[in-house]
Amino acid sequence: MFDTENSVVVIIDIQEKLVNAVKDNSPVNNACKIAKAAKILGIPVIVTEQYPKGLGTTVQELKENLPENTVYVEKTCFSAMDNEAFYDAIVSTGRNHVVVFGIETHICVYQTVCDLLKKYYDVQVVKDACAARKPFEAETGLDLIKQNGAFVTCVETLLFEWLKSAEHKDFKQIQNLIKEC
Repeated sequence: MFDTENSVVVIIDIQEKLVNAVKDNSPVNNACKIAKAAKILGIPVIVTEQYPKGLGTTVQELKENLPENTVYVEKTCFSAMDNEAFYDAIVSTGRNHVVVFGIETHICVYQTVCDLLKKYYDVQVVKDACAARKPFEAETGLDLIKQNGAFVTCVETLLFEWLKSAEHKDFKQIQNLIKEC
């Protein structure tokens, strides 16, 4: 199970044009919950943006909820691990539990997860914070991710896994995030 001391959050390409191409806004809402939790729990966050000149930047709703020290990495490669700035950012955290989610599940999320696994990171992909333009593409990506050895989780499972106990000092704050629409 993941803990707050060894986790890093990687948010893949939750950008303006990609979000508009996805009909369901729940991945953005769920990404915001994880971002808020990371801020409360002191977990580092790395955000990638695929060709922002063409696809726009990270959606404002998510930006507003990210920790101040969030690292942003622009990329053109599909796997973020092929980007030197991203690779350096992930290594510099010194953490080996990587929580990954974003758009599109079957392309950039999938390829990044595979490359993280090759570098011996433990990876959990947050299913309800991932999306693709077509539902079957998202499901295909998640199937491939599981076949390659990553775990698939959901927002609520992840947040309570980080807390470990209702006695955690931040339990009420995290519980309130789960109650949000």
